[in-house]
Amino acid sequence: MSHHGHFFRAFLRNSGTVGAIAPSSPELAKRMLEWMDWSSIECAVEFGAGTGVFTEAIGPYLKPGAKFIAIERDPELAEITRRRCPEVNLHETCVSRVREICDEAGVEKVDAIICGLPWASFSSELQDQFLDAMFEVLPPGGQFATFAYWQGLALPAGQRFRRYLKRHFTKVEQSPTAWKNLPPAFVYRCER
Repeated sequence: MSHHGHFFRAFLRNSGTVGAIAPSSPELAKRMLEWMDWSSIECAVEFGAGTGVFTEAIGPYLKPGAKFIAIERDPELAEITRRRCPEVNLHETCVSRVREICDEAGVEKVDAIICGLPWASFSSELQDQFLDAMFEVLPPGGQFATFAYWQGLALPAGQRFRRYLKRHFTKVEQSPTAWKNLPPAFVYRCER
């Protein structure tokens, strides 16, 4: 099922928080998830579930008993994800509330965060707000995956975000490019 029209409308409604014109590709989802140590993940959180491409791909990786929480702010995209992945604990709110959401779910810490947020389109204040919230739940040793479009690296916010990752994570690697994604993207694979 294609959700390109819904995604594009969400981009037009709020290009500051929806940073792409099309959903992520299965190739990008694979690059986001394949490197993580899923055998050690008791709880994973997704920032920016969008139309559920990553949400759906995460399910088979989860070990029995592992918790999974998805967060999506846009109501139309959240509804698509709910229909696509009805078993997922999806919260329609801002990722800055992740500590509160985890507390409600009885989760003290998160082992992995899979992130679809458009970091290069955020102001430095918004980047800081979301990253500070993430570090409230992601302890040392936690895994973090997010992606970037190649053209985003030319933007000051994209460069700032890259520097931030290198300062705050003990390990930051870059995946091979997902050329079939629109636009082409790569994944930052980070360990705290």
